[in-house]
Amino acid sequence: MTSRRPLLARLLRPLVLLVLSWLALSLLMVLVLRFVPPWTSAVMMERQLGAVLRGEKDFQLRHRWVPWNQVSPYVPLAMVAGEDQKFPFHHGFDFDSIQDAMDAADEGRRLRGASTISQQTAKNLFLWNGRSFVRKGLEAYFTVLIELTWPKQRILEVYMNIAELGDGIYGVGAASDAFFRMPPSRLGPAQAARLAAVLPSPRRFHADRPSAYVQGRANWIQQQMGHLGGPGYLEGRQAVRDTRRR
Repeated sequence: MTSRRPLLARLLRPLVLLVLSWLALSLLMVLVLRFVPPWTSAVMMERQLGAVLRGEKDFQLRHRWVPWNQVSPYVPLAMVAGEDQKFPFHHGFDFDSIQDAMDAADEGRRLRGASTISQQTAKNLFLWNGRSFVRKGLEAYFTVLIELTWPKQRILEVYMNIAELGDGIYGVGAASDAFFRMPPSRLGPAQAARLAAVLPSPRRFHADRPSAYVQGRANWIQQQMGHLGGPGYLEGRQAVRDTRRR
């Protein structure tokens, strides 16, 4: 018995040190990315590697970081209107939507997505695609970290710069170049809504050649943008900061 305890302690100690080191490194990485634009993301690297392994010789990943103040205010508003209208007020998780999705699954209806913009940012930036419990747990962990250390504007700025908006086209900078031939600062509400409309399936849908479904969804998003109050819904960020302090 006594010989087993030192062996267990010797095995446990490096494991604990490894876990603590990983936690410290992940926290440091999140803190750095609050201020430094990420030059890539885990999802971009996964897409690039997949193209190489599949022999897609013509594949070209396009990504260009654009700061918040160089993007039309309609773009983040469209993404919030289409993806997560409670974004300014929740703390990373929309528990009402999660419950609705669980109820739909229990009733045998089509599974609905319940991820917030914060969760999608965490997944796209740090993790791989998939539905395993391990990945979902890590997604929740990174979501908590960025919600605790980043302001809401930073979360949305990173999200609109790393979200896939076309096949191999990541972020509003590359998307505005590819689809509209103009800088993202000049995008109007209709164009911003079409970018947000493809987010459920950006490799299938096209912002520059919208199908009837995409155009219908874009019209709905544009209506929601108006119902939310226009760009002022996100520009009045003092209310958001006050909400986060409560």
